[in-house]
Amino acid sequence: MTLEQVQAAPPLLDVRGLDVFFRGSNGPIQAVSGLDLTLQRGETLALVGESGCGKSTTALALLRLLAPGAVLRGSIHFDGRDILALPQAQLREVRGREIAMIFQEPMTSLNPVHTIGAQIEETLRRHEKLSVTAARKRAIELLDLVRIPEPHRRIDDHPHNLSGGQRQRVMIAMAVACKPRLLVADEPTTALDVTIQAQILALLDGLRRELDMALLLITHDLGLVAQWADRVAVMYGGQKVEEAPTSKLFAAPSHAYTQGLLGASLHAGSSLHYADARLPEIQTRLDPATGVRDFTLHVPRPASKVRALRGPAAEPLLSVQDLRTDYPQRGGGVLHAVDGVSFDIRAGETVGLVGESGCGKSTLSRTLLRLVNPASGRIVFDGTDIAPLPERALKPWRRRVQMVFQDPYASLNPRRSVFDIIESVLKVHGVSDRAERRNRIAAILERVGLPADAGRRFPNEFSGGQRQRIGIARALVLRPSLVVLDEPVSALDVSVQAQILNLLVELKEDFGLSYLFISHDLSVVRYIADRVMVMNKGKIVETGSHRDIWDRPQHPYTRSLIAAVPGMEQRKAA
Repeated sequence: MTLEQVQAAPPLLDVRGLDVFFRGSNGPIQAVSGLDLTLQRGETLALVGESGCGKSTTALALLRLLAPGAVLRGSIHFDGRDILALPQAQLREVRGREIAMIFQEPMTSLNPVHTIGAQIEETLRRHEKLSVTAARKRAIELLDLVRIPEPHRRIDDHPHNLSGGQRQRVMIAMAVACKPRLLVADEPTTALDVTIQAQILALLDGLRRELDMALLLITHDLGLVAQWADRVAVMYGGQKVEEAPTSKLFAAPSHAYTQGLLGASLHAGSSLHYADARLPEIQTRLDPATGVRDFTLHVPRPASKVRALRGPAAEPLLSVQDLRTDYPQRGGGVLHAVDGVSFDIRAGETVGLVGESGCGKSTLSRTLLRLVNPASGRIVFDGTDIAPLPERALKPWRRRVQMVFQDPYASLNPRRSVFDIIESVLKVHGVSDRAERRNRIAAILERVGLPADAGRRFPNEFSGGQRQRIGIARALVLRPSLVVLDEPVSALDVSVQAQILNLLVELKEDFGLSYLFISHDLSVVRYIADRVMVMNKGKIVETGSHRDIWDRPQHPYTRSLIAAVPGMEQRKAA
């Protein structure tokens, strides 16, 4: 069918005036308001927006999977049938068979005690009425379809035996097992490596074409949207604020919120660097009188031209020489997780470290902090080799090298207040005066942009971006010289990511910090780093300036990483 014929045909999915309410302690809470959406056969519609905007609620509403007590109003018509009016028996036939869903986190969606084959076979036997033998044969075919290697063998694996990308492929195999006409993909590539992400989206697009399937792609990653979607609907505060064909929306967004999202987004087409300009920020505000959430666009103070010290006279703050970290393997043998790595970081410099999961990035960071002991090599910090030092001799150095972790919620004690969490760091490092501790905590919380009462509150009372600010405050309260940041923005929304990156740049300038910034997101590293190191299989395979790495990559692995970064340029190339 031509594009004109597709557009003229009745929509496969037609959502009109959808309202979703949840029970709240002070009355109903409206999560989605007056939403209209249409989706044609064979079309990809991206539903974008930040956490809490109603994207996932909308996805679950399409299959009536919302929690008990949720109230839905309006209409959801699928191929002419009103989903909201279907009895449960008919609804069960629609779920999985005609409308399927891929959830964000496969490890929590897959049953850990059953093999992946058993879970795929259950879907086939439920909807296709296949025999045990036929279901197993079809499950192997599906694993092969989603490119799981050696499907005859891997079918008997449990979820924990597979990588994150492979688990997501299993979820896709389950979702397309019955050849659904609509596939809802809710953040299907969040936290995956850029190359795995590209493979998953290419796989979904290929299945869409092969099965003539409609795809509703729910994401906050505008790079993915630019490359893979036909149309885009933007949500804010439970409402759709803009909808347009992808090329038109990226070229000329009409709504101020969409403009802010695009401005704050880092993707393949963005060449912005922190030394040239800061990222625009979307700042939200809740009107206490009306309960309406509004937003403003804010551009932080211009970047200064503070640079790392250069030249032969400037000794490196950190000099790593032929570092190796080994892990014993089950059944004998040794894994060289970090294999002969050498690099320098100078005062005031941000060095980015990129590579896929399992390449050794996190092991390297933990070795530098001596959380893992190196097998050999040197870690020279400010003139002293800390690699051979015993644990008791490391304490003076630990306060000068601090770390910010990927998941701030997992790294913050949920039973302690923010004040107690940060104060314990000061106590461990010998700040005995209580008034000094109180003053330093108040100053650092204010500096990272947290409210005045933040110290009295607990981690669960904060948003993801605020929790990351707490993690940064905990690292900086000791006034370190070097901060290791391990995937500090990978799980954050676009605008929150922009706020954290801007904050890191300002703190670096204000406190004279050096950063080792670890990420699998090359676009973020391109913005934040002065120099970039590319790691693969425990080795540094290429090092260069942020511009050289991006514009003139030398190593084939680096070129493959850059080619996988999603964006409008990749769409044009395809």
